[in-house]
Amino acid sequence: MTALRNRLAAVEAAVTLAVAARRAGDPHPDDAFRGLYLSDEHVDAALRGPIEPVGPVGPVEPTGPIDDSPPGRLAVAFGLTETDLTLLLIAVAPDLDPRFERLYGYLNDDVTRRRATVRLALELAGLSTMSAAARRQAGPAGPLCAAGLLVVEDAERPFLSRGLRVPDRVCQHLLGDDSPDPLLLPVLARPRAAIDVPVVAAGGGLAYLRDRAPGCALAAAVAARPEAIVLDLARLPAGADDDLDELARVAGREARLRGVALIAGPVEALTERGPAGAGVRPFADLDGEVLLTGTVGWEPQWSARIPQLIDVPAPTGPDRVALWRRELGDRHTLGEQLPILTAPYRFSPEQIAQSATAARQAAALDGGTVTVALLRAAARARNAAGLERLARRITPAVDWTDLVLPDPVLSLLHELTARVRHRDTVLGAWMMRPGGGRGTGVTALFAGDSGTGKTMSAEVVAAALGLDLYVVDLSTVVDKYIGETEKNLSRIFDQAENCNAVLLFDEADALFGKRSDVSDAHDRYANVETAFLLQRMESFDGVAILTTNLRANLDDAFLRRLDVVVDFPKPDAAARLRLWRACLPADLPRAADLDLDYCAESFELSGGNIRSIAVTAAYLAAEAGQPVTMSDLVVAVHREYRKLGRLALPAEFGSWFGTWSV
Repeated sequence: MTALRNRLAAVEAAVTLAVAARRAGDPHPDDAFRGLYLSDEHVDAALRGPIEPVGPVGPVEPTGPIDDSPPGRLAVAFGLTETDLTLLLIAVAPDLDPRFERLYGYLNDDVTRRRATVRLALELAGLSTMSAAARRQAGPAGPLCAAGLLVVEDAERPFLSRGLRVPDRVCQHLLGDDSPDPLLLPVLARPRAAIDVPVVAAGGGLAYLRDRAPGCALAAAVAARPEAIVLDLARLPAGADDDLDELARVAGREARLRGVALIAGPVEALTERGPAGAGVRPFADLDGEVLLTGTVGWEPQWSARIPQLIDVPAPTGPDRVALWRRELGDRHTLGEQLPILTAPYRFSPEQIAQSATAARQAAALDGGTVTVALLRAAARARNAAGLERLARRITPAVDWTDLVLPDPVLSLLHELTARVRHRDTVLGAWMMRPGGGRGTGVTALFAGDSGTGKTMSAEVVAAALGLDLYVVDLSTVVDKYIGETEKNLSRIFDQAENCNAVLLFDEADALFGKRSDVSDAHDRYANVETAFLLQRMESFDGVAILTTNLRANLDDAFLRRLDVVVDFPKPDAAARLRLWRACLPADLPRAADLDLDYCAESFELSGGNIRSIAVTAAYLAAEAGQPVTMSDLVVAVHREYRKLGRLALPAEFGSWFGTWSV
């Protein structure tokens, strides 16, 4: 603070001389109403010629070479001359010492104007008010105002009588306080996760880091410039378009005050704010080192500067595992399970950091170590909610033991989960899907009659991977207007890739049907919709499951693009017996006359039908106030037959035939 006090003392010395000069030429120095009116003597003096300067002829004496003090570092960071620094100290003096308020009011000949005016600042600095260069130096086009260090107020006044104000943030910096400007707080981010990527060249300037996976460009920028000021522009409030210039100016000043780079993104949050990238330009044209991030390509109209363009690759499987290990530290006992458990989560580095933090906090309340359940719960909490507006979310509540399926079908389902867990190795490290713009997604088809376990199997697969299941609601997708269905599907696929969930297209033949010969406009646009789905499935990076009762109705081109096709057969007698036992759990009160072996042998039903029958029988028993009896089951079977349009034959019902009342 010594250097700052010395510089203020030099300003005070100049003010002292100015006050003495004013008092010596004042015909009424003791007038109590000075500044509130003009006497005849003042008018006569003004008519005789230009008013003499109030300050010294020469500039304020410098206190020595620019040093490592806050004023010195400020001068170096913004390329200020000694004169610039002097003007800044003259303007900021009332904010640092209240005595200057009264002195400036006296020198301004107006007790209500307690800051330095342009005229007063120039004269105290020993600069001529008739010099165009000097006036520019203290004006809005000067280096101080351009850098946001000085504000010229009172635009309606003549130039020389306009007031000068130093922003509070600059004043705090001169006092050694580097708390960020309050204007930046809503968008200021403090990311911790970083990944090693192609190094951003040193030496300042503009760089644009483009995401190949969400959040990676930000992590790369943080890795390259760990001390930078980071702005999350996605948090910009609605209606903030008019404040973008001010926000950019304050952000650029903040970065230069601290002597660090500015990282801001994603630029997509700015591209829609004004024509031709007007929202991006205020940030791209800032002086100093600026790193912008985004997912879109760089547009030349965004800045006159030519940026360094860097495509940031998505982190590989080992990269993400390393980040998980680093963020979890020694607070877990997952060991070699960690790569398998975290493989389904295609998280950005920041999402990994957030998930690991949430898991550690939950573990602190539940034994102290991160378990599989805590890790998966924390990971699910990081998922975006955007997909919930387009699909129905199902939190898996079943596992492999709940499935009653033949071994070949179970084997294919296990293969599906293995593809998701090991795709980074097979498709990434081993390069088994190179080129062609193909994604790293995993897609499967579950085909079979209604009630054979397709949807439940999708739920089990999601549970095994630690992911949520999202069932696409066709009512939110299909639109009668041309092109709208494709837009809805595009939004669903985009959200699914960012959401780390299993996407389920139930009754997929409604969307993925075969293309047909074009006989009218309807056929043409139906084929366009199918072609779009083919292209989007090709580039999909998530996990998608299609279910259908009519496999033959699917377009052959879809079948080629599927990774796993699972045919769900109708259950045989042994499988039906297991289903009956599973659908009538131990908590359900059951009468002694229940003959589940008879039910399994006699009634050829699917698992979905058996579940419906069990629920109906339970309601009948609850209404009667007794355990579930064989009669209840027979009545429920008969009602299920009626729903299916099947005849109740004596050969199936045996001695129970006709025992139902309706």
